[in-house]
Amino acid sequence: MTKLLASLAAFTALTAAASAADLPRRAAPPPIFTPVPVFTWTGAYFGINAGYAFDASSRSNSSVFGVPAPYAAVGTTATFRDRSQDGFSGGAQVGYNYQFTPGSGVVVGVEADAQYLDFGRNRNNAFVNGAVAPGYYVTDPRGLSSLDYFGTVRGRLGYAFDRTLVYGTGGFAYGSGSADRSFGGYAGNDSFRTGYAVGGGIEYALPTESFLNFFRSSAVTLKVEGLYVNLDRNTRNQGAFVINAANNFPVVTSGVGRRSDEFAVVRAGLNYKFGSY
Repeated sequence: MTKLLASLAAFTALTAAASAADLPRRAAPPPIFTPVPVFTWTGAYFGINAGYAFDASSRSNSSVFGVPAPYAAVGTTATFRDRSQDGFSGGAQVGYNYQFTPGSGVVVGVEADAQYLDFGRNRNNAFVNGAVAPGYYVTDPRGLSSLDYFGTVRGRLGYAFDRTLVYGTGGFAYGSGSADRSFGGYAGNDSFRTGYAVGGGIEYALPTESFLNFFRSSAVTLKVEGLYVNLDRNTRNQGAFVINAANNFPVVTSGVGRRSDEFAVVRAGLNYKFGSY
């Protein structure tokens, strides 16, 4: 009897196992693939920059100006030496880029910036050999040191190699000095000037999770850029000036020397980009 019951139990277990093997199996869920987003430069951005500015005009290292009568005694001369005019430049920028094809492709954009300048306050004052008449003084309007700030509004055109952007840029530029050091070397001269700026640079986008991403933007970008700025008003041949001290306006101008209305800036910048990945 015991053997019979054991045989029935074994038979029942085998039958159950066989029936379970014949049941349909539940299909495994398909694997989930998350596409990696393709980087694009499209979007607005803002940032800061700092660099070095220097005189880009071509002129002689020194010049001698004969001060005419009745503004000076006969034989009076003024000698101007070309002092180094270079120094710190720093400021901020804001702009917008549009990339035609994500990944690699053509990028167009527009950018505006405002910059502080410090050319060392070394205006090229004259060394006078002789006597200048009372109420007059001699100066040289070649001084970039009187320029306190400048700004630009420029277009940008470049090509992106994924996260690396190489671009050229150009557009409107302006600059001004404070009232007591107006751009041009004497207080009566116009202090605000306009012109153009051209240049180029290279920019690289860091990953979104970069430790520099304090604003949780879609990307942080680093750039190196060079600009040539020209604020000339067709007065570059006006060199030494004899100034009436009563009203700070010139009574004599000379073609000796040249104005410094053009300079170059090399700078590095950091941008926070918002918008598309």
